[in-house]
Amino acid sequence: MPSHDHDHDQQIDPTVSCEKCDAVCCRLTVVVMPDDEVPRHLIERSDMGLEVMARGEDGWCIALDHNRMCCGIYEQRPAICRKFAMGSAYCRDEREQYRHRYDREIPLLLR
Repeated sequence: MPSHDHDHDQQIDPTVSCEKCDAVCCRLTVVVMPDDEVPRHLIERSDMGLEVMARGEDGWCIALDHNRMCCGIYEQRPAICRKFAMGSAYCRDEREQYRHRYDREIPLLLR
């Protein structure tokens, strides 16, 4: 098992901003807890039987406001979303993985 630098995990990078992101965290699986006040029509049951935020055909959370690239139910978002810290190690890792995944795609050239 790889060792983790606990101090690194707790550091927040102040240069990371949601305004400069493709809402990468909104592509993660979000488990909805019983105390969460998420509108029921936005929840689905996973293959494992957990209540999770539904996703659109594009893979993003169904609550994502695509025009503003932010949460459309911000005041009612699940606790796990509230704990996801912008600029945290987890945030930075997810953004890096997302960037690398799309760096390898073959660009479409129109003539």
